[in-house]
Amino acid sequence: MTEQLAELIKWSEDGLVPAIVQDAQSKEVLMLAYMNKESLKLSAESGVTWFWSRSRNELWNKGATSGHTQQIRSMSYDCDADTLLVRVDQKGPACHTGSYSCFFNEIEVAGAENAADAEKASSNDRFGILGELEGVIAQRYAERPEGAYTTYLFEKGLDKILKKVGEEATEAIIAAKNGDNDELRSEASDLLFHLLVLLRERGLPLDDVMAELQSRHGKPASNNAMRREQAGK
Repeated sequence: MTEQLAELIKWSEDGLVPAIVQDAQSKEVLMLAYMNKESLKLSAESGVTWFWSRSRNELWNKGATSGHTQQIRSMSYDCDADTLLVRVDQKGPACHTGSYSCFFNEIEVAGAENAADAEKASSNDRFGILGELEGVIAQRYAERPEGAYTTYLFEKGLDKILKKVGEEATEAIIAAKNGDNDELRSEASDLLFHLLVLLRERGLPLDDVMAELQSRHGKPASNNAMRREQAGK
């Protein structure tokens, strides 16, 4: 299979193809590296990323020394078969500088900020903040900046995160029961934030949750759900 794939790829004169690495959960672009036929074969067969180092002129397994490994979720090539897209579960920072992504140097572009603000305000992007927040949480998960609350949660581990989700859910229930919408808005926000932290900890993309909701939309309730509803549960 990998030999057939290698035949489909349009390799450069030096036998390389660029590979864009993307976080499978947050959808952030993490890095750009290069693969040759051998590293592509190793990546496909091992399930972790292997690249060809142009500076060292050798194969390298991403994270082999740092521990910041990349478990491959999917691989694809573009319409011209001259670029790869590798979606991964990133452990720790992707960049050798310690940053979550290698692309952290911003370039000012005229009108870009206004366009971004307009997009956020668009009704078609009314839940865009969830995607932004997912990206920030992914960055915190990778970089673990000192003093950040999200770092504290990740360092304490799953049980602490679960406890916070439970606490925020309870507080949201109490606010709703008390008829206090201001408090409910605040507690619901806290609940959504901690739920996103939980999803990151468990390696479950928000897109998967959205896809599950989409798959349920318009479908008749299951027999079990109908029985629970009829029983008043």
